[in-house]
Amino acid sequence: MSDTRPSPRPGARRLWSSALGLLAAAVLAVGINMLTERLLPRARIDLTEQQLYTLADGTKQVLRGLSDPVTFRLFYSRRLGAEIPVYGAYADRVREMLAEYVAVSNGKIRLEIYDPEPFSETEDRAMAYGLQGVPVDQSGEQVYFGLAASNLVDDERTIAFFQPDRERFLEYDLTRLVYELSNPTRPVIGVMSPLPLNGDPRAMMMRNPALAQPAVVMQQLRQFFTVRDIPLDAQVIEPEVQVLMVAHPQSLPDATQYAIDQFVLRGGKLILLIDPHSESQASRPGPTGQPPTDTASALPRLLNAWGVEAPADRVVLDLRGAWRVRAGAQDRVQAVDYVAWFNLQGDSLNRAEVALAQLEQVTVASAGTLRRRDGATVEFVPLLTTSPQSMLVEAQRVRQDPNPTRLLADFSSGNERHVVAARIRGELATAFPDGAPPPPEGEARPEGFPAHLARSSGPANVVIFHDSDVLEDRFWVRVQEFFGQQVATPFSGNGNLIVNTADTLSGSDALISLRSRGESLRPFELVEGIRRDADAQYRQTERALTQKLEETERRLRELRQGTQAPGGERAATQTVITPEQRAEIDAAREEIIRTRHQLRAVQLDLRRDIEGLETVLRVVNVALVPALLTIFAIGLAVVRSRRRAAARA
Repeated sequence: MSDTRPSPRPGARRLWSSALGLLAAAVLAVGINMLTERLLPRARIDLTEQQLYTLADGTKQVLRGLSDPVTFRLFYSRRLGAEIPVYGAYADRVREMLAEYVAVSNGKIRLEIYDPEPFSETEDRAMAYGLQGVPVDQSGEQVYFGLAASNLVDDERTIAFFQPDRERFLEYDLTRLVYELSNPTRPVIGVMSPLPLNGDPRAMMMRNPALAQPAVVMQQLRQFFTVRDIPLDAQVIEPEVQVLMVAHPQSLPDATQYAIDQFVLRGGKLILLIDPHSESQASRPGPTGQPPTDTASALPRLLNAWGVEAPADRVVLDLRGAWRVRAGAQDRVQAVDYVAWFNLQGDSLNRAEVALAQLEQVTVASAGTLRRRDGATVEFVPLLTTSPQSMLVEAQRVRQDPNPTRLLADFSSGNERHVVAARIRGELATAFPDGAPPPPEGEARPEGFPAHLARSSGPANVVIFHDSDVLEDRFWVRVQEFFGQQVATPFSGNGNLIVNTADTLSGSDALISLRSRGESLRPFELVEGIRRDADAQYRQTERALTQKLEETERRLRELRQGTQAPGGERAATQTVITPEQRAEIDAAREEIIRTRHQLRAVQLDLRRDIEGLETVLRVVNVALVPALLTIFAIGLAVVRSRRRAAARA
């Protein structure tokens, strides 16, 4: 017998084949994801413009060098993100960054995430770590967004609260925290200077006890570092010193300059403060009782070898941030801008550098200029730069009897910026190619004198200020006595700049190489552009309306005061408004109403433009990828069908 059952139709077979194909594709996709998760757990693609989720080489070097594990404990209150969405988005960024640290560290970093509910043990733990709780409403309930990290010996480092405005330095802050936990000893900073930074020992003799107090910047350095005084005739810088600060070096012997040179070439970090004219030195009596005439300091031999020029006979003047000082007794004006003393603000501070990121201003006095020598290959990064309203003058004009009025009268902007402080980094050659100079007469070389280095073994790091007066209290801080205690109130960021610079240099070369990164919370530039344009149009119309109102009010006052009588005298005050006056008033009122309609129309158009653009972008973001995939699938199907048709033919 023959089988009389109908055979499946070709259309049904194609439908079943397509369904089975889709099912197989889904199974294959799931299988590939599972296989990738197991075999390639750290495979990532960072498509952000500034590579926000890609760790810098310096961070990877620190993480891969960990010998002991470090535990990250992130305390984040979900209510904070619910109440303030900006913090919610930033919390996602922080979690992603911490997860990347865990992945790169090869298991040396462990991440724990907590949500500290009010009055819970988790909140008590966050408070015990010293994290900062902030209220989000008037109920007093506090939320947390901080990090506590610890190593095997229970050394702890914390970030009390993650602020979105410091997002550019998120990677630096985290890497610094890891580095400090893996190197828990306090950094040693050496200080070499003829200035009385630790207090003037002649204070009692000069009957001025205040001079015996150390400079405020030295007090701040001792809060974070172990500070050691280095003599001005040192032949070797101790190897324990990680950062050396040389302030206003005058007439240093060759043996001491050689010690500084070799310290830098061995990998030591140097903060060098030279000065064409030290206001600090000029304001204090010398050994003879009179201020010294030589107030300049320079190390041309070292700087020339390192690829930097620092003219000692030029002082830079800046009009933009000039201090207001008393004029001379012969001048008619009481105060004048002293263009040799000025505040550096705004674009004069390189905020891409961690040491300057949070500073508002830095004050310098009779500062010089720095520049890279022609042909030098060293990396030269300006830190402090004058405004374009600046010029260079002979240093002699501020050394002996400076005249602020004359300096201002002779000021002529060169429309050129001048670098006051810079960081140099790179392989350096010694300034003593013939080896160590002989020791001073009557002295012998110390035991264990290190071997001569002709070049640095790696990238050297030096920060140069062509002004030592950034350390002088009177230019950045007010010190007052309060019930027997000295209270310092800064009005400029000089102290923080020095401490931040030393803190940055005291880390490893990998840490120093980190720079500020981009921000994930980027502004909607196109929308902001539309908003600015519409706002400008609105302000123009608003100004026109204001002028019309003023003209109308003035005209109404004239109408109410009466008409001009013959002979030039005002007539008696009118109590009746003429029809012509009434028509003019009504016309003005109608003009005001029309203008207000125009203002409302501008605002309405503004909202429509922004809402329309946001709608288009939302549709694009949501539908673009599926639409592209659909088009790709349709195109692939068309190509395959044509190939099958061609094969049948």
